[in-house]
Amino acid sequence: MKFSFFKRKKKNIYSVGFYNLENLFDTIDDPDTLDDDFTPKGIKKWSNKRYRRKLYKLAKTISEIGNETTDHCPVLMGVAEVENETVMQDLIDAEPLRDINYGFVHYDSPDERGIDTALIYHKDCFEVLYSDPITLFIYEKNGNRDTTRDILYVKGKLNGELVHIFVNHWPSRRDGSNETSYKRVKAAETIKAYMAEIELEEAEPNYIIMGDFNDGPESESIKTLMDSNRLYNPMEKLLTPDRGSANYRQSWMLFDQIMVSHNFLNYEKGTHSFAHANIFDENFLMEFKGKYKGTPYRTYAGRKYIGGYSDHFPVYIQLKYNG
Repeated sequence: MKFSFFKRKKKNIYSVGFYNLENLFDTIDDPDTLDDDFTPKGIKKWSNKRYRRKLYKLAKTISEIGNETTDHCPVLMGVAEVENETVMQDLIDAEPLRDINYGFVHYDSPDERGIDTALIYHKDCFEVLYSDPITLFIYEKNGNRDTTRDILYVKGKLNGELVHIFVNHWPSRRDGSNETSYKRVKAAETIKAYMAEIELEEAEPNYIIMGDFNDGPESESIKTLMDSNRLYNPMEKLLTPDRGSANYRQSWMLFDQIMVSHNFLNYEKGTHSFAHANIFDENFLMEFKGKYKGTPYRTYAGRKYIGGYSDHFPVYIQLKYNG
């Protein structure tokens, strides 16, 4: 269901989004990571033409998120599955975004495939004060370390208001959801510990926690994150049998979520208030025919090049600035 809370575009509405970009790799082989599939000689025959086409499509999508209700492109955009700093720079330099005053924060993580998280920010609205990659120390049942993605932490000022942002891409369910659940619970506990450190210095911090959590709102890991009563998850109401951010075997999931601290539910001059949450599932992002009609129009289906955008829809919230 598409709808708008606002009858006309408003200048004091700001969009904050998250998007899993589905393997945004350059075409260069990195000898230190398992990126061979995404090279011209790899099994996916990843070429510069395909790379540039994907960059344009992703940039176009990001530029349109929230544009039904605000004049601004997203002020903050967390992303997952980016290979390195080069692809981030290429993304914000792509035609639909190149004229927007965007910067980004990115760190290389220990993930064996070399995929990371990053934060795109609008320099006119957001000032980065500090950033840090939070390492996840997670171990397999045999004692070997699972080198997964870092959690990206960014502290900054959004229109002058101090906010703490965590961008996540939690461990996958590849070996089974129940078998890997403890890894995502560990990720939730890691964020809670970091929040506790922040709260030693700040009485009521503003949090924005976003990402592909590889778990839905009702999972143990998300409940672990939420049980501190610091956070509100507006995404809980968006998942239905007919709608989500990703689709697996004809079943919708909402692994992509954005949570905020309860401060954003208050009205106070000079602060932001939560206004709206949604899945950005416009028609152009969907498969338009066949048995997968209506699901995310992805770049690859296995080894087969489809030429779409991503296997996830972006999600976003909107904040109203109380001037």
